[in-house]
Amino acid sequence: MKIGFIGTGVMGTGIINNLLKHGNDVTVYNRTKAHAQAVLDRGAKWAATPAAATTGNEIVFTMVGFPQDVEDVYYGQDGVLAVAQAGQYLVDMTTSRPSLAQRIAIDGEKKGAHVVDAPVSGGDVGAKNGTLTVMLGGQRADVDAIAPVLEQFSASWHYFGPAGSGQHAKAANQIMIAGTMTGMTEMLVYAKQAGLDLNEVIKTVGSGAAANWSLSNYGPRVLKGDYTPGFFAKHFLKDLRIALEEADKMDLNLPATKEAKHLYEELVDEDGLGSDGTQALIKLWWK
Repeated sequence: MKIGFIGTGVMGTGIINNLLKHGNDVTVYNRTKAHAQAVLDRGAKWAATPAAATTGNEIVFTMVGFPQDVEDVYYGQDGVLAVAQAGQYLVDMTTSRPSLAQRIAIDGEKKGAHVVDAPVSGGDVGAKNGTLTVMLGGQRADVDAIAPVLEQFSASWHYFGPAGSGQHAKAANQIMIAGTMTGMTEMLVYAKQAGLDLNEVIKTVGSGAAANWSLSNYGPRVLKGDYTPGFFAKHFLKDLRIALEEADKMDLNLPATKEAKHLYEELVDEDGLGSDGTQALIKLWWK
């Protein structure tokens, strides 16, 4: 298929590589062209603007950093919606606000485009290996139509309802991740202080009832002092803020998620480590 892809970060690069591997004609845009070089070297084509990455393509994926970036990409002078055509599929995989996903759906549908919100889970490993989990909102017929392409970079996809529903599902996912990240961090801090062999602790805890994705994927990285981002800490903080904004709208109090947000605010806003991976949370204890 002819695919436009906007955003060649850690996650986007892995997804694009899988789309290229399946023989698609992929045109990419990124604010910094140098960050797109890895996929250009593999056969992707370059577009100078989001509009250029949209024109003439059957599906346009967007995967950028923050809700404001999503707004810029879709509503800017050279944005996606400036040139979107009837019949195109516009799929935003950024973790963003449900209300923004709903707004894009309304404005896209005015042009006859099919709009889907499709945030993902699985980190850099899932993007690279094509084993992501995709959470979808929009019209069911539109989701079914793009499913064969989603399956080229994911192990599973799940439909949750109208526009914005995929974003709500991703917020729920990030609430769960917040618990596993803080749990892993405090577990390692405790075990180290108690003088335990941390490799053995990870192996033992990971084979019992406390096993979780964060522990098995990020625990070994922490022990190696590897804080490169499988997922940026600054983006995870953004996700937690969105989840808590939505919880407030529903009159929900989520104290554990609030505490995780406070810890990541210390890491990102106070210590300036937002470009580290989420596993860098342990730096609050291990300076």
